[in-house]
Amino acid sequence: MHALTTTEFLLRLATGVGCGALIGVERQWRARMAGLRTNALVAAGATLFVLYSVAVHDIGSPTRVASYVVSGIGFLGGGVILRDGAGVRGLNTAATLWCSAAVGVLAASGQLAFAVLGTLAVLAIHVVLRPAGRLLDHAPAAGTDPDSQVHATVHLECDRRSETHIRALLLQALTSSGLTPTGLRARREQADCTSLQATVAVSGDVTQALEQVITRLSLEAGLRDLHWHLDENGPHPEHQGLA
Repeated sequence: MHALTTTEFLLRLATGVGCGALIGVERQWRARMAGLRTNALVAAGATLFVLYSVAVHDIGSPTRVASYVVSGIGFLGGGVILRDGAGVRGLNTAATLWCSAAVGVLAASGQLAFAVLGTLAVLAIHVVLRPAGRLLDHAPAAGTDPDSQVHATVHLECDRRSETHIRALLLQALTSSGLTPTGLRARREQADCTSLQATVAVSGDVTQALEQVITRLSLEAGLRDLHWHLDENGPHPEHQGLA
């Protein structure tokens, strides 16, 4: 095995990082949990680990290091998989990180063309197979596509003295249900009443996610009204959680 030169090291590292970043651009564009920097870092880490084994001239080490990279990415991928009601979210993200590590290993091994081809294959899966998968779905219910994201607003009215407590519970209930708050507005329309409106980004089953929040908050004293409605896809009937 010939010595790894600085030029070869930089070329393989740049290819690995570039391939990971290219995969990350598509993920960032679709506002996924693991975007540009995460995929680039995963590919860079995999590339550097394998490059180390190449640099120390251990013939069998690159293969062993690659197997350790796969195990390590398994733990990292497990961190982005979230339970969402009866289903899970983040499987595509975890699989993408796994693929980013794979193209990094290919680049570090000197298989630059194969690393680029692997990257193109990952991008093709996300871009081409996404609409194909939706076509194969059997009459999906509105708002249940795990790759779609809609915005909704949670409205509530509470006693003025309970405003701080209710506001904190609202944000806690949203985040614990896997929802992403994008805005919160408070209006004091009456001397003893406060109106709160929280806008959230929802992926997956909209009704299930928001009804969990409604159920949690409806148990609190001091609430006068509590409901939610979708902000997209036209008018939507409001779901009352508290009369």
